[in-house]
Amino acid sequence: MSHAQRSAVIDCTKGLACAAIVWHHLAFYGPMSDVVRQELPGLIDWLYDDARMAVQVFLVLGGFLAAASLAPHGQARFDDPCKRIARRFVRLVVPYAVALVLAILVQAAVRPWFDHDSVSADPDLWQLLAHALLLQTVLGEESLSAGVWYVAIDFQLFALTALLLAGASMAAAALRARWGERALVRCWPRTVTGVQLLVVAGVAASLLVFNRDAQWDIWALYFFGAYGLGMLAFWAVQSPRPLGAWGWALLMAVLVLAALVLQWRARIALAGVTALALVLAMRQPAMARWAGWAPLNRLGQISYSVFLVHFAVCVAVNAVASYFWPQSLAAAGLGMVLAFLLSLAAGHVLYERVERHAPTWQAALRWQAGLVATGLLTAAVLT
Repeated sequence: MSHAQRSAVIDCTKGLACAAIVWHHLAFYGPMSDVVRQELPGLIDWLYDDARMAVQVFLVLGGFLAAASLAPHGQARFDDPCKRIARRFVRLVVPYAVALVLAILVQAAVRPWFDHDSVSADPDLWQLLAHALLLQTVLGEESLSAGVWYVAIDFQLFALTALLLAGASMAAAALRARWGERALVRCWPRTVTGVQLLVVAGVAASLLVFNRDAQWDIWALYFFGAYGLGMLAFWAVQSPRPLGAWGWALLMAVLVLAALVLQWRARIALAGVTALALVLAMRQPAMARWAGWAPLNRLGQISYSVFLVHFAVCVAVNAVASYFWPQSLAAAGLGMVLAFLLSLAAGHVLYERVERHAPTWQAALRWQAGLVATGLLTAAVLT
C-alpha cells in the first residue's frame, strides 16, 4: 500500500470518525438511547444531532485516497476507467452484501417481538435488487441497514472521479496530437494539470450550487465538494515545493469560505477544516514518522467493515435489552457500550474473513444472489 493509504494520521482519523458514526446510530436508533437520554440528555442529543457529521471526514479522506490511487501527480495513471470502476464496485459490494445478509437475518429474527422503527419491513424483490446494485437511494427504496446510502455515494464519487480524470486525459491527448507537445506546454502551464483544474471546478460547483439543494443528496455532485477537497489536500501534501502546498491550501480555504459566506453549512466547515488539517499534519516530517495509537490504527483499518456491520449488532442488542430490561438505566447504558464493543468485534471478523481478501466478480455475484435469496426466503418463511 502507498504511504497515504497506511499513514497513521489517516488510519487514526478514520478510526475516530468510525467510532463517532457507530455512537451516532446507537443514539439515533433506540430504545436503549431513549432510556439513557432521561439521565444524559446533552450527551445523547449531541450524538444524535452532531456526531453524524463525521461522514464529512470520511468523504474528505475518501477523496484524499482516491487522488493517491487514481492521479497522484495530477494525471490519471490508468488507461481504462471502466476497469477501475468495476474493481471498486466489487471491492465495496462483497463485504456490503455480507453485512446486509446479516442485517436481514437479525431483523427477521427480532421483528416478531421487537416492534420498533429501526426494524424495517420484510424486503421485496425490487428493494433487494436495488440494494445489490447500490441503487436504493436513487430508486427511493427504504434502506435495509443504517448508512448503506454512504456506500452508494462512495461508489458514485469514485466513478465520477475516474470518468473526470479519464476525460481530462483524453482531451489532453487529443490537443497534444493536434498541436504538438510544445504548443500544449506553452498554453497550459505544468504547475497545475488539466485534471486538477477540472477537480477544482467540480469542487466549486458542488460547494456553491449542488450542495445547497437537498434534492441532490442522492447524487455524487452533492458530496463532491468534500470529496474533492480531499483530492486537493492530497496534491497539496505531495507538492514538492512549500509554496505550491500553501497555494493549494489557500485555494481550498477560499473555496470553503466562499461556500460558507453564500450559505452557512456546518458540514462544509468541518470538511474544510479536515482537509486543511490533513495538509498541515502530513506536511510535517514528525507526523510522517508518527506510529499513532495501535487500537485506533486498527479501528481505522477495519472501519469500513465496522461501518457495514454495526447496525445489525445494534438492533440485536437493543432488542434483547428492551425485551428483558425495558426501563433499566443500567441495562440501557451497559447495552450501548456492549453494542459498540460487539460492533468492533463483528467488524474485525468481517474484515479478516471478507474485506481484506481480494474480491472477484464471482464472489460479488454469489453474495448479491445470496442477499436477494435471503431477503425473499425470510419474508416467505416468516410471513
